[in-house]
Amino acid sequence: MLRPRIIPCLLVHKKGLVKTIQFSDPKYVGDPLNAVKIFNEKEVDELMVLDIDATIDMREPNFKLIENLASECRMPLCFGGGVRTVDQAIRMVNLGAEKVALSSSALNDMDLLDQIGKAIGVQSVVLVLDVKKRNKLFGSSVYEVFTHRGKKKHSKDLDVVLKQLHDHAIGELVVNDISNDGLMQGFDLDLASFVHERIEVPFTFLGGAGSYTDLNKLIDRFKIIGAAAGSIFVFKGKYKAVLINYPGKEEKSQIITT
Repeated sequence: MLRPRIIPCLLVHKKGLVKTIQFSDPKYVGDPLNAVKIFNEKEVDELMVLDIDATIDMREPNFKLIENLASECRMPLCFGGGVRTVDQAIRMVNLGAEKVALSSSALNDMDLLDQIGKAIGVQSVVLVLDVKKRNKLFGSSVYEVFTHRGKKKHSKDLDVVLKQLHDHAIGELVVNDISNDGLMQGFDLDLASFVHERIEVPFTFLGGAGSYTDLNKLIDRFKIIGAAAGSIFVFKGKYKAVLINYPGKEEKSQIITT
């Protein structure tokens, strides 16, 4: 049975971990392997690691990094960045990644999702959509989809992409809210609802969490969902001192009340 998950999302930039604000101004927060070791001790549900340079640099996934992370991880590892072929996805899984995340390559050719799903199992295929709200049009909000670290707008809006997904099999959808990234002011629950009403696959939401209460609100409203965040798991206090953290068992039980 599926259950809500609390997922740290780590961004890799120039071989280090960073945290961004609205996909800009990356701040160095540490070494990926050290972060994994700490998260191991804290019994994290799942770890998502996204290489935010790979697509822009037009290079393949960092297989050495994947191997090193997977060898340390005691939790399921989802890795994304630079995945463009079935062979790359197979290699990632063979190195120990449980899930393979795709974005721009899948948006350009959604048949790639099916091809990779056939090779490694649909449950291991994750589509990541970086989304931003556009100004209201005719009384309703329209959400745009971006790639290349939020610099390139996709030709289709979010609602069209979600409709396309009905013809393709994936194990999970991750929606990353660009507008709220790093602001720590809470999730955009309207955006989460927009997506949740239009899909049937497991759904993880990312962007905006500033406290464990925000995680609770998301999980409580949508029940079975992945609540992902970056800042609250790498920063501590109002001055944002770098400190890897994660809710303990008691805190976690209060967050996941469904």
